[in-house]
Amino acid sequence: MLSVTSQPSLNLTNTVAQWVRQDPARSRIFEKYGIDYCCGGKATLQQACEKRGLQVDEVLAALHSVQPSADQSDWSTATLSELADHIEQTHHTFLKSELPRVAALLSRTAKAHGARHVWLAELKATFDRFAAEMNAHMFKEEHILFPRIRRIDEGDPSMEVDQPVAMMEHEHDRAGSDLEAMRQLSNNYSPPQDACNTFVAALDALRQIEKDTHIHVHKENNILFPKSISKRHKAHA
Repeated sequence: MLSVTSQPSLNLTNTVAQWVRQDPARSRIFEKYGIDYCCGGKATLQQACEKRGLQVDEVLAALHSVQPSADQSDWSTATLSELADHIEQTHHTFLKSELPRVAALLSRTAKAHGARHVWLAELKATFDRFAAEMNAHMFKEEHILFPRIRRIDEGDPSMEVDQPVAMMEHEHDRAGSDLEAMRQLSNNYSPPQDACNTFVAALDALRQIEKDTHIHVHKENNILFPKSISKRHKAHA
């Protein structure tokens, strides 16, 4: 069962994923410093800081200054089925609602402001690709991978998940690249001075999608997928 736990202090040798697993509120710090905690979550904090050319002491101080989030759920203690259900009910539901909404906002924004801000065309094209791939990605998770994971959770070791997991992680990498491209194209989602309310709303929605997707991918890449593979392999041992 999912539990709320008190965990020990972490250090530079712990992975970025472990820092976020212990308290999801730390994701804001990693986002501030441009540290990838989902697809790049297997790197230690030391390695992540060195890769970005960051002062380790500064990042450590920022991480330790974070007030614990209201949700102290330790998803690493959840069953595979509980976590799969949570991802579908929370992150998939969010994206299914937001993707069409943002598509409409960006269409209106590009039509009204595209002549003055030519980067909007590329932003919209990148988002459209991201949305199409994420919709297909969620379908595959809900109809192929997650049902297999639930079967493993029930004790069925015949469910092969290594290849589907590898495919999902590859698609996560592509999604991460699209999110980074949209952030750069929009100057960190900063609306220009002449932006209308729709323009502002579109960029803010993209920021929220990026934030939620990072947490979403973290839960899959760093918790659900490795636990699923480990449980199946142990059943075969």
